[in-house]
Amino acid sequence: MKMKKSIIIVSCIISSLTFTSCNDFLEPENLSSVSEAQQFDSTADTFTALVGVYSQLAGDDGYGQRLSLIYPHSSDDFRTSGDFNCNDRRGIATFGSCSTNTELNKPFLKLYSGIERANLCIKNIPLSPVYQKGSADEKKLMDRFLGEALTLRAQFYYELIRNWGDIPFQDIPSADMETLYLAKTDRDVIYEKILADLEKAATLVPWRSEGGTTAARLSKGAVKGLRARIALARAGYSLRRNPQLMVQGTNPQKYYQIAYDECKDIMNHPGEHSLNPSYENVFRALHTNTQDATNEVIFAVGAFGGNARTDSKIGYYNGLKHDDNSSWKGGGGINALPIYFYEFSKYDLRRDMNVGIFKVNNTNQAELVTAISFTDSKFRKSWTNITGPSQNLAVDWPMIRVSDVMLMFAEADNELNGSPSSDAVNALKLVRNRAYTGNLGQVGTIPTDKVGFFNAIVKERLLELGAEGIRKYDLIRWNLLNTKILESRQKMTDFMNGTGAYANAPLNLYYKKSVYDPSKTAQQNISAIDIYYSGADKTEVFYNPSQDATPSGYTKIAWRASVLPTYISDPVKGFAQYFQPNKRELLPIYSDIIQSNYNLTQDYGY
Repeated sequence: MKMKKSIIIVSCIISSLTFTSCNDFLEPENLSSVSEAQQFDSTADTFTALVGVYSQLAGDDGYGQRLSLIYPHSSDDFRTSGDFNCNDRRGIATFGSCSTNTELNKPFLKLYSGIERANLCIKNIPLSPVYQKGSADEKKLMDRFLGEALTLRAQFYYELIRNWGDIPFQDIPSADMETLYLAKTDRDVIYEKILADLEKAATLVPWRSEGGTTAARLSKGAVKGLRARIALARAGYSLRRNPQLMVQGTNPQKYYQIAYDECKDIMNHPGEHSLNPSYENVFRALHTNTQDATNEVIFAVGAFGGNARTDSKIGYYNGLKHDDNSSWKGGGGINALPIYFYEFSKYDLRRDMNVGIFKVNNTNQAELVTAISFTDSKFRKSWTNITGPSQNLAVDWPMIRVSDVMLMFAEADNELNGSPSSDAVNALKLVRNRAYTGNLGQVGTIPTDKVGFFNAIVKERLLELGAEGIRKYDLIRWNLLNTKILESRQKMTDFMNGTGAYANAPLNLYYKKSVYDPSKTAQQNISAIDIYYSGADKTEVFYNPSQDATPSGYTKIAWRASVLPTYISDPVKGFAQYFQPNKRELLPIYSDIIQSNYNLTQDYGY
């Protein structure tokens, strides 16, 4: 989607949170100076304005990098690579960010820029002459645009709330405000507004097949999926200002019901969106801007243009590591915890997709890496058609998938009924069955009591949604973040010592390099690496003690041996070492933003 012209924002100040100048705000989009009335005098021009709202999802400061890859870590699956610094991405990942951290600045402002653009659409579409006097088809199309703008605004506010808690709220354009120096609005008030907006939007936005849309454009399924996600956040825990505690939202059953109804409606339309039989193919499609075979990805942030404003660094910043002189330079910015690999059984096809235990070296060979160098692996530069040093790979970011919807449905069902219904059990089972394709006998039994089923949901979402920017926020709404961080430290200590569940995990492994072939499946890539094992079943190599001496012709790599106490708890290198419950569940607001608005407070102990 390309813009021919767009709105000149009447005021460059967004809720008193200013860009450096009007030029700084307008120049990146190369916006032309057209009046609001002109911008909405036809369906074509209105669509151009709507594209301007969509554009605020993308780029380095949106879901092209920071909101997707930097803000969501760390939890019990992944961590950001590198040493602690409170003023960069590592400060965010270790829960030790300073308010002067510049990583906090532009994403916050970009989200408010998106809200401003959405507000202009929401105001002007009903006032448009084509909306009021146009044909029935034109009115229907304008309604669709309105529903999309309402949904995008809801997404922007949801992202702000889950990272910063209570924030300034405006639902009209800045030029129409009496003052731009807004204080914070309680998040529950905002939740109520955007949940109502999404309910309306769902009546205006068509299903995928009716609107001829790809995942990069909102459909009715995407609206409903987002509404379910926000309803679960409203039902769950969040860090409050006064008192400064993690508290569950009031009347949670009401919001579980919303989530249940919305997810059930999506599931009742399998012709629109359904589980892809291949977990891997869902993510390969994102690397080529194509739709997966069953439209499992309900909504994704489209990436294009080869620039920091509209493209993404997904697969370059994160993903499987490709050494600098390989055909594909990039990856490795996010590390999987060693213990995350062991959360999967050897029969689970998601293990080798979610955890990269090898890298691609300078001669395009696969080499095992140490356990502290595992990466996320469902994003890979080598799955694109881009080689060389390029950082912008046009890889779309998945926002809502069918499996996520099914697990949200199962969770809401369990909460509403006090135990899972057969539909809830089946939804979880279908997600798990796909992961065990070819080994359904290893799926195991799904608990049918409330607590047991909830714990199964917590575990399944860990395995299914790894590296998709969801886990930390799940743990926060369940009030389990502190618990899981402490559990992870203990598990890593056990892993380091070879005790408990990791008593048989090898101290070292021995391997031979193999040619890396990106056309092979993730599982085939692992199988192609010759890892020494004296037993008959090579898949057991990760689950049995290693021998003492390096076999002839093999290279030794540290496995358990790579995990040292500094990796777990060191002030510079440790895991989530600055997390404090009832404080660090949220980020500080960037200091210059606070200073620009005398009504805006920092809060949460920062």
